[in-house]
Amino acid sequence: MSAAFRKAAKARQRPHRERSQPAARAKLGLLEKKKDYRLRAHDYHKKQNALRALQKKALDKNPDEFYFKMIRAEVKDGVHVTKQPKDEVTPEQLKLMRTQDIKYVEMKRVAEAKKIERLKAELHLLDAAGSGPRRHLFFVDTEREVREFDIAAHLDTVPELVDRVYNRPTIATLQKETVKGPTDPAHLKKLAQQRKNQYDLLRQRIEREKAMFVISQKIQTRKDLLDKTHKVKVKKETRTGPAIYKFKFQRKR
Repeated sequence: MSAAFRKAAKARQRPHRERSQPAARAKLGLLEKKKDYRLRAHDYHKKQNALRALQKKALDKNPDEFYFKMIRAEVKDGVHVTKQPKDEVTPEQLKLMRTQDIKYVEMKRVAEAKKIERLKAELHLLDAAGSGPRRHLFFVDTEREVREFDIAAHLDTVPELVDRVYNRPTIATLQKETVKGPTDPAHLKKLAQQRKNQYDLLRQRIEREKAMFVISQKIQTRKDLLDKTHKVKVKKETRTGPAIYKFKFQRKR
């Protein structure tokens, strides 16, 4: 009951309104409240304490003190940065590293090529998209045969199977044997989608294998450039191929 009475008493209370900035001081912005002053004072004292601590640290510093950040760091344009140590790599070590890179990329490329061959053996590329338009020429003797030409009768199959480029049984085969495999349109549509996904995967793997081959060629070119033999650039590097250099012939001892 007491909670209900308190709630009813608060409903009749006069709303508390904070004082606003006087019109004569409107140019100074909003009137600062106690909570704003506390935030400003807290920030001011925090900065003063930090300055006091740094001043004390500077007074207590040992003049003989040394640590490696003194020589491994510097201030550039007012920003404290750490100097990055230079990697000391000999030309022989760099050549070995490039060789390891080539071996890794080549290993990945060979693995991708094997997957491509496996996919090609499964799909047979029967109705792959982008393989180009197919043409099937039929030769007849007269123009009348051309006008009356029936492709389904010529192929001895039903009209529904004329557009198929594979697995096109004849009428005699259809009469003798039963149809094997799924015949439901929904199931056939699902199989066609799965076959399309496999062809898309094959296309992606072929593109990846070509990209790896180009990468290995570019790495090999950079490795060859480590040789101090005089060379002339013949062709610039492109996305699909490495740069081509002509090296001065040197007789091997």
